[in-house]
Amino acid sequence: MCDSTTRFPWGDNRRFNSYKRFLGARFGTRIQKLTIDAGFSCPNRDGTVGRGGCTYCLNDAFNPSYCSPLKSVSQQLDEGIEFHQNRYRRAGAYLAYFQAFSNTHAPLSDLKQIYAPAINRPDIKGIVIGTRPDCVDNEKLDYFAELSRKMFVSIEYGIESCSDLTLKRINRGHTFAQAVTAVSETQKRGIHTGTHFIFGLPGESVEDWMNAIHIINMLPINSIKFHQLQIIKGTAMEQEYQSKQADFHHFTMDSYISFITDFTEKLNPEFVIERFAGEVPPRFLSVNNWGTQRYDVVLNKIEQLLEERDSWQGKYFQK
Repeated sequence: MCDSTTRFPWGDNRRFNSYKRFLGARFGTRIQKLTIDAGFSCPNRDGTVGRGGCTYCLNDAFNPSYCSPLKSVSQQLDEGIEFHQNRYRRAGAYLAYFQAFSNTHAPLSDLKQIYAPAINRPDIKGIVIGTRPDCVDNEKLDYFAELSRKMFVSIEYGIESCSDLTLKRINRGHTFAQAVTAVSETQKRGIHTGTHFIFGLPGESVEDWMNAIHIINMLPINSIKFHQLQIIKGTAMEQEYQSKQADFHHFTMDSYISFITDFTEKLNPEFVIERFAGEVPPRFLSVNNWGTQRYDVVLNKIEQLLEERDSWQGKYFQK
């Protein structure tokens, strides 16, 4: 049995390997991410590999109010710091999170100029780069490896699914094999490597996701995010959902909490969990099964269920 004094393999008594713990251990202070929209596109939007983008995507639904590609990176950082100082007042330092679209989808010379305002600020302790597996190459990864010797660098890859059929259906424009190559090349350079997966994509089932955990557990990564699929107004996914609802798994909050807890029990305990679920302002949602519950409520329910089960991340992990 576990009690309040138990320290799990990651070094505290929280029942999952939390990103908050990871950042606190690395930096010795509370760290806050500042989300940046630097005006990038994606290769499945601009014709490089396709058009239209991912069928579920509407970046406005995920960006904080201070984010806009019409503002400079420096202005977004200033406004982000002001926003978080007013809201939390506890951050000791910041990470610049280049989130919107694919933030390595440009020549390296351009990327260096875009990142420079964040890299050169003393209150920015690192950068987090959200991108796709098909938007990196050896030249870019070598640059990130060099930069990671000076500050914290994390490359966060949207993988979304282990199924190539699903990736094609949602117009990702890359394969799962490309994702494996990207994370492997990133990890072998010593760069912090993150991934993102979505549960609820059309054509997939709970059984599929539980089977995929063995594949995910073998990925050479440091951190991981999970989102439940959210049907956003104005997206191609909304149209598909309206015509083919039987192809979608419908998560209530309770059913998702039960599922993600089952999943976490089998998840590699070395992975740092950044998020268990996504959160979109209700005004953007075409389908809303969760009401107005915030992420902290979902997180509390997951931790409560783990405690009720006397369970934790990786309790049933198998190599």
